[in-house]
Amino acid sequence: MKALDELTFDNRFARLGDAFSTHVLPDPLDAPRLVVASNAAMALLDLDPAVAETPVFAELFGGHKLWAEAEPRAMVYSGHQFGGYTPQLGDGRGLLLGEVYNQAGEHWDLHLKGAGMTPYSRMGDGRAVLRSSIREFLASEALHALGIPSSRALCVIGSDTPVWREKQERGAMVLRLAHSHIRFGHFEYFYYTKKPEQQAELAEHVLNLHYPECREQPEPYLAMFREIVERNAEMIAKWQAYGFCHGVMNTDNMSILGITFDFGPFAFLDDFDAHFICNHSDHEGRYSFSNQVPIGQWNLSALAQALTPFISVDALKEALGLYLPLYQAHYLDLMRRRLGLTTAEDDDQPLVERLLKLMQNSGVDYTLFFRRLGDESAALAVARLRDDFVDLAGFDAWADQYKARVARDGDYSEAQRRERMHAVNPLYILRNYLAQNAIAAAESGDYSEVRRLHEALSKPFEEQPGMEQYAQRPPDWGKHLEISCSS
Repeated sequence: MKALDELTFDNRFARLGDAFSTHVLPDPLDAPRLVVASNAAMALLDLDPAVAETPVFAELFGGHKLWAEAEPRAMVYSGHQFGGYTPQLGDGRGLLLGEVYNQAGEHWDLHLKGAGMTPYSRMGDGRAVLRSSIREFLASEALHALGIPSSRALCVIGSDTPVWREKQERGAMVLRLAHSHIRFGHFEYFYYTKKPEQQAELAEHVLNLHYPECREQPEPYLAMFREIVERNAEMIAKWQAYGFCHGVMNTDNMSILGITFDFGPFAFLDDFDAHFICNHSDHEGRYSFSNQVPIGQWNLSALAQALTPFISVDALKEALGLYLPLYQAHYLDLMRRRLGLTTAEDDDQPLVERLLKLMQNSGVDYTLFFRRLGDESAALAVARLRDDFVDLAGFDAWADQYKARVARDGDYSEAQRRERMHAVNPLYILRNYLAQNAIAAAESGDYSEVRRLHEALSKPFEEQPGMEQYAQRPPDWGKHLEISCSS
């Protein structure tokens, strides 16, 4: 295990120069203090978890101190926001402190969010508040624990710094980790500003560092784009299968690595609702739950446009054509497993669709339904779940089809069924009301609830003694929380 002063830096993105980012120092928080840290994320840097409780930890990630080898940079990029193109965006409240590599040779960005104003703050204060920082921390680590590709979160640092949003709140910083923070919007920026040399340099950087295997293909850039298409298809399939709503799928929030990041007004479904809009600011429902699949394709099309200097239009169109079939294959595979099925049949997709329609019309809790479906035999499980549905005749018809499908799937014991289904159906998810309870406690100075909730979400598939309150249906008020972009 390493101490904080033993991290090894290799600032590869910073070496691209001032055309790609601007040198900015963090603006320190007043009275920085640890709110929560992730031992699993610290292990990615080979850090001893005990260092999180030292004063220097809060000082480093609260903007007071900096490694001599760090080179903090605010990235410049652009992007399509709610369908409209914004020519220049950039890290308005974030800084890439530097890149470090661990003993396994993996490079990790240290990206500090809430670090103060940059040239790209666009009249903003460059700060993040405790509320949004806690939400991002919990979401990053919870998605990773579910097996959904995501940036990681090392820690949240709280403070006494006043920050104004809808009201006065306290500033905070979250330190997030990723192999890269390059977005679709980076390529759009250099494409639309007609800077082909920088765009080519960026493409080489991404290809060499993040998709080196594509170098072996006859058309490396095309191979890289195909891989980006596949990664996004798989990521969004997992979002849909687990009921995760990102809430602000602008192209500047889409990772070139196909991971979930830039958390804002996200939410997990409570009652299943395909039309759910988690972002209170999304008045047209562009980023509703059901729209995430086509929006993923739209965003990939925007990236494809920016890559036309390197790849033919016909080849880009062919690669984009892979998105929906790949998505459908990944989604159906995961939904089969969530239903406890180990084989594939042609009627599996209609079986899933009929179930979701029944859930939609009955307000069935999405996560708990699948968890309880695996608690016992198929016949006993559907009998116990029947009362959650309004259309009893419709559910009975589906249940008969499901029991017959399970019978055809294979002969295995109830214990085997439970083990297999519980391995893919979480008991604990990051419900908005749970996050709000933890935030309310943290804002009063009590960080124990954030840490306890993080602990439960770190092992979402395992029943944990004493964590029963995190596996309940939400109260009515918890289903109607308004989450905006300031979240």
